[in-house]
Amino acid sequence: MMPKQATSSTVTPTTPFVRLYSYTRAHRRTLLGVLGLMALYNATVVVRPYLIKVAIDQDLLRPHPHLSDLIEIGAIYLGASIIGPLANFGQNWFLQSVGQTIVRRIRLDLFAHLLNLPMRFFDEHSTGRLITNVVNDTTRVSQFFTNFLLSVGRDGLTIVLVMGAMVVMDWRLALVSFAVVPVVLGVAVLFRGQLRRSYERTRSELSRLIGNVAENLSGMGVIQAFAQEPKQQAGFDSRNQAYLAANVIQFRWAVLFNRSFDLLGNLAVALMMWAGSGAVLDRTLPFGVLYAFITYIQQFFRPINTITQQWNTLQSALVSANRIGQILVTPSNMLEPAHPVEVSYDSKGHPISSGQVVLEHVGFGYDPDTKILRDVSMTIPAGAFVGVVGETGAGKSTLIGMIARFYDVTEGAVRIDGTDVRLYRQCDIHRIVTVVQQEVNLFTGTVADNIRLFRQDISWTQVKSAAQLAGAHGFIRRLPQGYRTRLSPHGSNLSLGQRQLLAFARAIVLEARVLILDEATANLDSETEQLVQASLAQISQGRTTIVIAHRLSTIRRADCIYVMAEGRVVESGSHDTLMARHGTYARLVQAHVGSHHGDFQHFPDWENHSGNPLKETPMPLSGHPHPWKTGGSA
Repeated sequence: MMPKQATSSTVTPTTPFVRLYSYTRAHRRTLLGVLGLMALYNATVVVRPYLIKVAIDQDLLRPHPHLSDLIEIGAIYLGASIIGPLANFGQNWFLQSVGQTIVRRIRLDLFAHLLNLPMRFFDEHSTGRLITNVVNDTTRVSQFFTNFLLSVGRDGLTIVLVMGAMVVMDWRLALVSFAVVPVVLGVAVLFRGQLRRSYERTRSELSRLIGNVAENLSGMGVIQAFAQEPKQQAGFDSRNQAYLAANVIQFRWAVLFNRSFDLLGNLAVALMMWAGSGAVLDRTLPFGVLYAFITYIQQFFRPINTITQQWNTLQSALVSANRIGQILVTPSNMLEPAHPVEVSYDSKGHPISSGQVVLEHVGFGYDPDTKILRDVSMTIPAGAFVGVVGETGAGKSTLIGMIARFYDVTEGAVRIDGTDVRLYRQCDIHRIVTVVQQEVNLFTGTVADNIRLFRQDISWTQVKSAAQLAGAHGFIRRLPQGYRTRLSPHGSNLSLGQRQLLAFARAIVLEARVLILDEATANLDSETEQLVQASLAQISQGRTTIVIAHRLSTIRRADCIYVMAEGRVVESGSHDTLMARHGTYARLVQAHVGSHHGDFQHFPDWENHSGNPLKETPMPLSGHPHPWKTGGSA
């Protein structure tokens, strides 16, 4: 029965607006202050045409204007001209600060969520697209807070105040001015769908382009080795052309949208001139009112034009927020248990565990119709040294993924120390189980940093001891700055074998109770492999060691060797037992010796490292259990 697990706590908002709004709650007071500064700024903008209107109608057009009144109006105008820019500076300052803080929070949440997603998610999503989500999409969302919100708040308030001032001065002339508003709304609705689709296409093409670049850079060695430069260049050009075409279409729609509002603004001014000039000549409308109305119409359409230009930012931000939201609402299949098993740690911070591993009728498949593992059962005693072999596609690496809980089983259970791995917290299970893979991931930093994975609680003495045990100390001493040598990205200034030795040292220094080597010696030359094999006898002392073997000499003296084919365990036993059976393992060895002549002759002379050799009885292919209770099926 599957252990009871906690449900995901991820909030799943339904719209991008809700996702973005949820991040503003902690900054409501600051945003209210920004709104107040916006109101002050807009008041200074709207009052200035009115002051000029008063000066024209009450003073300048009089036969004997009052100079004191003009001076008073001029002083108010000057004060508004000074206060306005200061308020505008304040609103920009605070809104930019809030916007960048919010986007930092979004990036942190997004990256933290990515770190907790199962390996299956990364199998199904390209690295290029995820990079776009973390970098480009969050930048677009940043523009929503720093550009769009500022424009909507400031310019939207300007529109409201301008309309109010026009109604107060002359409501009939104001209605003439507002005649174009329905047309403005109609144009916005007409263009909205096209703009959104063009932005979605642009973002998708950008993701594909970045993915293509990431794929080519990571595979540059293969490209150059097989002279694929022209083909990959053509592929990149195709992606680039698609991105160019999407950008051109987006730009065309944006320009057409913005110029439509320019046209409407000019038509509104012309309409006002036609309607107002006649009234001024008939002396039914003061000239100062006509001047103020023309100025207000320009102020009315200027913010509308600015907002429409920010419409592009809105569409882009909503598309990006939706893409980010799709990741944030992706539940982790690796849910933490509702009632986790408590793991004890020693004084050095290492988990206390025997390291016994049991697989009970394990089955796994990405979908119900495709099974990768079928009814796999193993009982691996604490401290045992076990090999897993089989042809490519037999399910070996998937089996390791079950033990390390990179994936959850779909059938059966994996137990460590008698407890289902789904009852351990992720942080605990990954302290108990350490995996050394064929492809070694090294990070930007020093050699020592990569051995201890930037954990400052691991001393230099422990780092050097682990490196010596793994056989890496010799080449590290020859580096320019020894353990303080900074590595290039991905450790490109080291050979494949040197990177692998660092991975061994990393596994040793963490002192996990279960050590898994997933084809970990495949990239080593014969001399380095002999060094690693010699150290394996010491490394595996006191810990359970499971080795997926590419070079079969690595596991020749294993306590037990499991042979997999088509997702099942078809044989198990010692090397000699399996060879005597003349079955699948014997055929693998014969094929391996034929292509790697001499490998077995150079294997170090060390016996069963546990000091307690097991009496083994051949397991017939009919499926009778091995003395270790390995219930594999033939």
